[in-house]
Amino acid sequence: MKKQCSHMFGGLFAAVLAAISLPGSGLAQSADVPMPDVAEIPAGWFFQGSDGVERQYAYQIDEQVYGHDVSRRNRWYDVEVDKWRIYLPDYFIMKTAVTNDQYAAFIRDTGRDAPDISEEDWESLGLIYGYDATRPFAWKNGEPPKGKGNHPVVLVSWRDAQDYARWLSEKTGMKWRLPEEIYWEKAVRGPDGIFYPWGNIYDPLQLNSADRGPFDTVPVGQFEPGPYGLYDGAGQVFEWTATSSQAGYRIVKGGSWDDRGCGVCRPAARHGRPEHMQHILIGFRLMYE
Repeated sequence: MKKQCSHMFGGLFAAVLAAISLPGSGLAQSADVPMPDVAEIPAGWFFQGSDGVERQYAYQIDEQVYGHDVSRRNRWYDVEVDKWRIYLPDYFIMKTAVTNDQYAAFIRDTGRDAPDISEEDWESLGLIYGYDATRPFAWKNGEPPKGKGNHPVVLVSWRDAQDYARWLSEKTGMKWRLPEEIYWEKAVRGPDGIFYPWGNIYDPLQLNSADRGPFDTVPVGQFEPGPYGLYDGAGQVFEWTATSSQAGYRIVKGGSWDDRGCGVCRPAARHGRPEHMQHILIGFRLMYE
């Protein structure tokens, strides 16, 4: 069983913000800074990456659903870390991706631009979706899309996520940051190297993917948590990590509501995206030690 975070904020922050306890997190919440629920990931060994058996399984389920071998021909899963066992110290990580409501506090406090993207910038990314697909996720007048306050924030770049982490650190006195790929992966899949947070067989009932719909983000925490209590570690939205790819991009993990078959939704799967990218399929969560 996971332990609950026992850390409390120091006197300075308590003096600045009247806070209440969040159940199960040990952190504090104020009207100005919505604090996330976190899970403690215990120190210990875990299996990172994948082997040939897992990669072959991922290619096969993609081919069954899509009816073609694009992922195999492009060797999507051959770039995964070769499976190995490594020791990590204990750390704390958000149980869910950062939500629109949580990100809104950052926007209000800093006055920076809310999540959105111009048609020119979107089309420059060369993605399959037309610009119209971004409009349901774009903020208006500094406010999140109606009814999506508890959905993961998207249309945020890697740099936006970094800035949010710095802001949250300043507000709380804690050193929040994007997790490196290895920390993200252990938190999502647990110590035993299973293919998915729930086991070794893909199950569309366990995540938000295009296999069941609604072909959109959903409120966070709607599906069963993984071994350490994290929600939406597979599907929902890809998540930025602090890790760079060989091509100089940043690794994103987790798959999204747009994916079917979901070889890409395995915690071992990895893709590189440019830091400046703002995408309707990418959000983030933070950790601290």
